[in-house]
Amino acid sequence: MKFRAHETFFIRKGWLYKGIRGVDANAGVFIDKKENPMDILGMGSNMVKSLRYWMQATGLTVEEAYKGKARLQKLTPLGEIIKNHDPYMEELGTLCLVHYKLASNKELATAWYFFFNHFSMGEFQKDDFVTALANYAAMANEAPAMSSLEDDFNCVINTYVERKKINPVRVQPESNIESPLSELGLIGIGNSQDRSFKKTSPKHGTISPYILLAVIRDQCGDKGEVRISDLLTSPCNIGRIFNLDIITMMQELNQLAAMDLISIVRTAGLDVVKIMNKLSFYDCVEAYYLSLND
Repeated sequence: MKFRAHETFFIRKGWLYKGIRGVDANAGVFIDKKENPMDILGMGSNMVKSLRYWMQATGLTVEEAYKGKARLQKLTPLGEIIKNHDPYMEELGTLCLVHYKLASNKELATAWYFFFNHFSMGEFQKDDFVTALANYAAMANEAPAMSSLEDDFNCVINTYVERKKINPVRVQPESNIESPLSELGLIGIGNSQDRSFKKTSPKHGTISPYILLAVIRDQCGDKGEVRISDLLTSPCNIGRIFNLDIITMMQELNQLAAMDLISIVRTAGLDVVKIMNKLSFYDCVEAYYLSLND
């Protein structure tokens, strides 16, 4: 488990592009002693540390030890695909992939993993989440500082909710720096008076069928079929990751079925999805980017 590794900075628009470009040019971009990382990346010292964390937490890079000392960054296969097809992170499918990797990363992004996969409150306040996260950590014999959990809550919210919606009075348009993941519509404002928030489902069409299939395949491995209940409620699968209820999820699955990518079996006591192809996670991701040209 890891808490507050983000240095209180949420992902800003343009950051992940800077990270991909920087790592692709120099594996030691975050630790280079000859060239100042702050100058190369165009951000302050703590922001550089934060970006180094976010690149790994979102599954775009991994760090590898070099000669037993310095840890160099390397683009993951997903990072390479995004670099080749959408390095500026302009497509909703790219944002969905980044979100999926972040929200399924129990080790590096524990608060994000817990929020989407285990936190059951549909509408909540800061204390609700912080208390639940502290209890979740305690079950694993972890005791992070409450201040760290509060910072994680703030960062989760700022990752998915536009700051101007959280505090329209204090956030001026010219200083309105947002997270790209706020475009997904996964968290909304509950009651502004008591500062509550709520989980929300993305609008239909936000999640590409190929991205949904990529997540299903990533979670199910080589299995030819999966129970609909598992898609809805299993950690890291499409229901949990994208805040889908059964009705919304079936709408998305019906679109996959219409494309002959899956078949839905709901007869003879069966409620399963049969995967009608051998596409891997990365095949599905590549298919998504190819579909943008259709």
